Amino acid sequence: METSERLPQERRLFRERMNLGVWFKSGEPWIWLTATAVGTSIVAVLGLIGIIAVKGLAHFWPSDVVTIDYENELGAQTIAGEIVQRERVPREQFEESGADQSIDVKGDPVRWMLKSGNRKVNAPDFRWIYEHTITQQQKQRNLIVFERLEWGNAYGSILELREQGSVVPSENSWKELRKRIKRVVRLRREAQSIQSGSIDRINYKLEKLRLRQRGRELRGNFETADIDEQRMNLNEEYVLHERELNDINAQLDRDDVVIAIAGGTESVIPLKSIVRAWQPNDMNVFTKFGHYCASIWAFLSEGSREANTEGGVFPALFGTVLMVMLMSILVTPFGVVAALYLREYARQGLIVRLIRIAVNNLAGVPSIVYGVFGLGFFVYIIGGGIDWIFFQSAHPAPTFGTPGLIWASLTLALLTVPVVIVSTEEGLTRIPKALREGSLALGATKAETLFKVVLPMASPSILTGIILAIARAAGEVAPLMLVGVVKLAPTLAIDGNFPFLHLDRKFMHLGFHIYDVGFQSPNVDAARPLVFATALLLVLIVIVLNLTAITLRNRLEARYREALN
Repeated sequence: METSERLPQERRLFRERMNLGVWFKSGEPWIWLTATAVGTSIVAVLGLIGIIAVKGLAHFWPSDVVTIDYENELGAQTIAGEIVQRERVPREQFEESGADQSIDVKGDPVRWMLKSGNRKVNAPDFRWIYEHTITQQQKQRNLIVFERLEWGNAYGSILELREQGSVVPSENSWKELRKRIKRVVRLRREAQSIQSGSIDRINYKLEKLRLRQRGRELRGNFETADIDEQRMNLNEEYVLHERELNDINAQLDRDDVVIAIAGGTESVIPLKSIVRAWQPNDMNVFTKFGHYCASIWAFLSEGSREANTEGGVFPALFGTVLMVMLMSILVTPFGVVAALYLREYARQGLIVRLIRIAVNNLAGVPSIVYGVFGLGFFVYIIGGGIDWIFFQSAHPAPTFGTPGLIWASLTLALLTVPVVIVSTEEGLTRIPKALREGSLALGATKAETLFKVVLPMASPSILTGIILAIARAAGEVAPLMLVGVVKLAPTLAIDGNFPFLHLDRKFMHLGFHIYDVGFQSPNVDAARPLVFATALLLVLIVIVLNLTAITLRNRLEARYREALN
């Protein structure tokens, strides 16, 4: 009886095993496994971008300023600032920290990080406060946040406005302050325009005259009458602009504001050091959103301040885009020509196979090795040779024999050229041989066949290689540290002085900016949000460049798909 009952059960298990075996042999489990891996990767990438976006973009929102009364070992304290972070501290860590434990706290204590500003008169501008020590907190509507050119933010309420040391009577001090800040911003822009436009242009021409005179002296010609006349005219023009700049600076020194910070301390702030001011506790959602958009625009369009912990990233953004564009212009012809030779002209044999192996190995070389090679070959040998032949008048100061934009672009072009070669070769391999033979049979030369038939049909693969090259080059940092990127570039690589594009100049880069702000900043807490914001900007640039190239590639693939099939 037991044997007869066991047989149907064993048969059912056998059929289930057989079905499971058929299911595995069908390959469907691997499809599900691949889909799971792809889905997990997409979720991880989107989650990473989401975390960067939240932490970076939240920095620009005008948070409310809270005034807090609390107790510590020094007694009763009052402080005002923005609540940046809340976290729970493990009990053991709290007991070992040496913090005031006179108040019995149940469980793990909670502490707040407060951005209190006023670094110049009440450092530090970031501090931790335990929640159980707080006796009172409130939001005062008249508290003002001052964004300054240096020393970070200041928080306080207006006591008085001063013009050339005299108190300015006003019924609405906040309205009068905003009007005077607008005046200061306008004057500061005029001063920057004179400094970066007229004065820098004159200095550039004076340096050119000095080099011209030095070149004549090296050739044994000591005639300098025409140079002296031009120098005199430039010096006279310089004096006029310098006088105009001094007048603007005198006007900037006119106004001051006296504020009362939390705890009753007074502080005098020159209006020339204020970038802008706002009252976050008195703003509604719409005005906060307007301020939020203005802050993001300032981040994208202004230069950095305070060791890159304040201000914007425009020089780094400009340098990154310009360097990637130059790199693309340099790497595309070299990569395409090399792939054309290897596929269309070279006799396939041992040497060509060795070349392909070398190209594939180059793609795996660490990027810092390319940086060392670029420094030694491009900068010292090629750049030093150019200086010796064409710029002897500038010796001993180097012109091209020092890291700069052109050498950084060439180094990254060399780093990414294997990607373009491999991708282009794959595209050339996909083109049917019959198309080449048909073109030749109709009387076209081999060159005409390549440029009018083969290359247009291989253009989607060429764009694929360029996409991968741009994605890698935009995020590289290690080689750039050796061949041109700097923490702070005094001028952009493009300006109004001939030849307008100065390939010998050093430049700023978003990737290096992230490294510098994140790991070399003297004020880590102030720099942390800018690290996330800059990283998000770099990711968005790579995404936009890739989407543009992918769109072009898809259109070209659609155009030539029928011919390839």
